[in-house]
Amino acid sequence: MVDGFHTRSLHAGQEPDETTGARAPPIYQTTSYAFGDADRAADLYALEADGDVYSRISNPTTRILEERLAALEGGVAAVATASGMAALDSATSVLASAGDNVVASSDMYGGTATYLTKMATRRGVEIRVVDTLDYDAFADRIDEDTAFVHVETIANPSLKTPDFERLADIAHANAAPLVVDNTFATPYLCRPLEHGADIVWESTTKWIHGSGTTVGGILVDGGTFPWEHADYDELSGENPAFGIDFVERYGEAAFGNAVRQRALRTLGNQQSPFDAWQTIQGLETLPIRMQRHCENARAVAEFLRDHEDVAWVSYPGFEEHPTHANATRYLGSDENGEGASEYGGMVTFGLAAGFEAAKRTCEETDLGSFLANIGDAKTLVIHPASTTHAQLSEEEQRAAGLSPEMVRLSVGIEDEADVIADLDRAIGAATQRTQRVSGGDAKGGDSE
Repeated sequence: MVDGFHTRSLHAGQEPDETTGARAPPIYQTTSYAFGDADRAADLYALEADGDVYSRISNPTTRILEERLAALEGGVAAVATASGMAALDSATSVLASAGDNVVASSDMYGGTATYLTKMATRRGVEIRVVDTLDYDAFADRIDEDTAFVHVETIANPSLKTPDFERLADIAHANAAPLVVDNTFATPYLCRPLEHGADIVWESTTKWIHGSGTTVGGILVDGGTFPWEHADYDELSGENPAFGIDFVERYGEAAFGNAVRQRALRTLGNQQSPFDAWQTIQGLETLPIRMQRHCENARAVAEFLRDHEDVAWVSYPGFEEHPTHANATRYLGSDENGEGASEYGGMVTFGLAAGFEAAKRTCEETDLGSFLANIGDAKTLVIHPASTTHAQLSEEEQRAAGLSPEMVRLSVGIEDEADVIADLDRAIGAATQRTQRVSGGDAKGGDSE
């Protein structure tokens, strides 16, 4: 029996190969699978039998990743996708129809906001954005046409953590599932399914893989939502494509199988065998890396809090963070709920010299890489207002928890002293340059 998180990250979903004895997962780089006979082929296509047909739908290597992440998240099934956004699109495609709505927290990744407001709306799905911590607003906006409620475990970039259990109760009272983006926490720090969430998705590109080489996503089915008692025609009743009832056929794993057959099979947004294999390699060291990310992030946050050129620092581990209590309650590697909490590897901060200084700080770092990613083993830095959230208006940016002078820092696993020295030099150089250009009249930015 595989029990501990560290053990599951290494062993879940895979045994040594029975034929060759190979211990490492093999890469099944194949498009298709031979049928034993015509009846077997017909049964597979009718979903009357389980097995691999085509790697757009399922693949043995990808299945190892899916089963391992399902085990780590505490789900009953998982589907690996080509990216995190493909995971969100797959969930939306199965759950939401024209005329439905999605109620989403305002603190969210810019790509998620753009997808919901600029793509889902083209399909006739209304998006209702509410303040992340306004639970009465969630209750007011959720109705009988709500396909799902969406929040992030640690919001990008505000780093807010909602009260999952309270939000789940509100969603379930209206027969709507709670869908959580767990990318910033990973299952090492938080397993939202244990706190009332019904579906979890992540960009495996980030901490799950951890090396900045492989794009991917995962969608995990918690197996607890009563689809048969809600209005979801893809899951309960006669399926539009297959004519079967997915709840009757697959039981608690109905959602995961519906995503596989109705999203991956139709949209082609599956994760490739090679990319899945690459992600499995990173997943094996997730617990060790996350521990170091968390330790370094705290050290960096404490340094920045005392820096004369920094106007403010946002870090969930600080008592003054608006959701410190929620983060302390829901985040942490101890599966028994005991011991010290850990608050993730992200820190955001604002430059006292404002917008231009924030951009220039990203240009000045040497150790920290200025690029659009998070969760790499290396430290990464970016200016959200001009990059990741640039498609949003300033009002929308502020609603999402970011301001013009904000710098987003994904703290790596280097020696903490080196990360701090690099930031100290970069902040100083950027501030001085900004003040020279403005004639010494640069004003401080907005503070949190």
